[in-house]
Amino acid sequence: MAEKIAIGCDHAGYPLKVEVVEFLKKSGYELIDLGTNSLEAVDYPDYALAVGEAVKAGKADVGVVICGSGVGACVAANKIPGIRAGLCHDTFSARQGREDDDTNVICMGARVIGPSLAFEILKSFLAARFSGLERHQRRLNKVLAIESKYAGSQ
Repeated sequence: MAEKIAIGCDHAGYPLKVEVVEFLKKSGYELIDLGTNSLEAVDYPDYALAVGEAVKAGKADVGVVICGSGVGACVAANKIPGIRAGLCHDTFSARQGREDDDTNVICMGARVIGPSLAFEILKSFLAARFSGLERHQRRLNKVLAIESKYAGSQ
């Protein structure tokens, strides 16, 4: 069964999101498109939040956020407890992030990569699964402990 994917972007990511949405639909994925849907300037944290909350709530299995560089969206998404977002502009990082770090949101920069590479990155990300190997689980547990330590602090 194909994963359900929440996808969002800011205005800089919109042109790439249009192509990614078409690619993912043709690949058989169910999408929750959380916007934006134009080139009108908007703020990337709003869309990173929407995607992260959809993943956290179980409405989507994974998320995709696209902004200009991918950096801001990744920073914002990682503020949500339970979200492990990775900035990926290559197929190795996309696969490795999922297999070793159990990432559940992928962030990409539309001003950094083009559609063809974005499609390959998404294929790698979506085909991968967390390995559960002891060393990776141990490291993930440490990440979760950090998150827990600071949950609710200001």
